[in-house]
Amino acid sequence: MDGTLGLIAGNGRFPFLVLEAARSVGYRVAIAAIKGEADPSIEAAAAAGSSPAPVHWLALGQLGALLKMFEAEGVTRAVMAGQVKHASIFSGLLPDLTAMAVLTRLRSRNTDALIAAVAEVMREHGVELIDSTSLLTPLLPTAGVMTRRSPRPGERQDLEFGYRMADAIAGLDIGQTVVVKAQAVVAVEAMEGTDATIARAGHLAGAGCAVVKVAKPGQDMRFDVPVVGVPTIEAMHHAGATVLSVDEGQALMFDREHLLARADALGIAVVGRARPAKKTEQATS
Repeated sequence: MDGTLGLIAGNGRFPFLVLEAARSVGYRVAIAAIKGEADPSIEAAAAAGSSPAPVHWLALGQLGALLKMFEAEGVTRAVMAGQVKHASIFSGLLPDLTAMAVLTRLRSRNTDALIAAVAEVMREHGVELIDSTSLLTPLLPTAGVMTRRSPRPGERQDLEFGYRMADAIAGLDIGQTVVVKAQAVVAVEAMEGTDATIARAGHLAGAGCAVVKVAKPGQDMRFDVPVVGVPTIEAMHHAGATVLSVDEGQALMFDREHLLARADALGIAVVGRARPAKKTEQATS
């Protein structure tokens, strides 16, 4: 690949995976690491290999500095990788003048609207924000059962019930995960994150819960993509949850092989909900 890819790094392993994948296809990478979110060891990962990646530490809200850095590094395409805690967005944001101008554009003060507005400003400055999963397609869920064990009939009923509930809360931009048991909602994700939601469900309802994590309607794959990993499976094990569902092609499964192997070892079923078939228009006479 020609050119320099800008990597906006939040927390977790996501930025490290994107860095490795981008290098493997020939990108030069320049990293904008968000203070208080990105792991400091991103510097060591960036320095490794034959093509060291410069790391610039920026505070959340320094949009003007980000754009100047991208211009200096020759970035024309960028990817957001890694979460930024939702609470930080609303309590820890110290916007510079460029970010303040973005905030004045917003009709809705939610995360999607904010990041979409940031993406538009980036485009105006010659930087295209791309699909955050475009370099990590092997980590996307496939449709159907991905573990040795399939969901039992009762678990399938909980999943079908959970899909309706999870789609509803995702559509309202509340969260993307629900935990259900015996076709009753036990816990709904808000700002605390998936693993904390699972732990709360285990405390409230005990063993036998189903975890349903969905994409938002019209999920923008450039940011806030649903993520599960081995810690999700461990959280389920500690809570006694027995089945996990994620949406085909619209989530990331970090350490996918390890995740599925660990789920198999613990007797947890993992399934990918198939995307609904696109409706075709019927010809009318």
